Amino acid sequence: MKKTALLSMLLAFALILGYVETLIPLPFGMPGMKLGLPNLAVLITMYRFGNKEALTVNAARVFLSGFLFGNFSAILYSLSGAAVSFLVMAGCKKLSFFSVTGVSAAGGIAHNCAQLLVAMLVVQTRQTVYYLPYLLAAGCVTGLCLGLVAGQVLERLPDGGHKA
Repeated sequence: MKKTALLSMLLAFALILGYVETLIPLPFGMPGMKLGLPNLAVLITMYRFGNKEALTVNAARVFLSGFLFGNFSAILYSLSGAAVSFLVMAGCKKLSFFSVTGVSAAGGIAHNCAQLLVAMLVVQTRQTVYYLPYLLAAGCVTGLCLGLVAGQVLERLPDGGHKA
């Protein structure tokens, strides 16, 4: 029961971060570019509870956010980025030389690459690939920042935070 309550709170936290993210104007003029704030909740869930629970929180967040704040297109882009990002983060987490920060940065980069690929398929042009350097840099920077925050949060949780 306690685990369910904590996972529900992490899902609510991810939804709140997703909403806050929509309120932050980014001065870059890149369509669809976001900070990836909800990934903080996914990272905490992954390290605190495990991959299965993190995948559940991540998928629920994508669909609920899409229905609450977006549309089908937003769900498609977000789901593609979240799925690829999750797989990359889960794989990096298995490797002992990746810290929470490294796992987060890899996830941020993977998320942006997946969304760019979906955008290329949707708009049926390869010209969107010109966004790649900017998206790689943004994914790396935001992933590093979110990873640092997640690491600090995990250290302060009861039981040291790193259970999974």
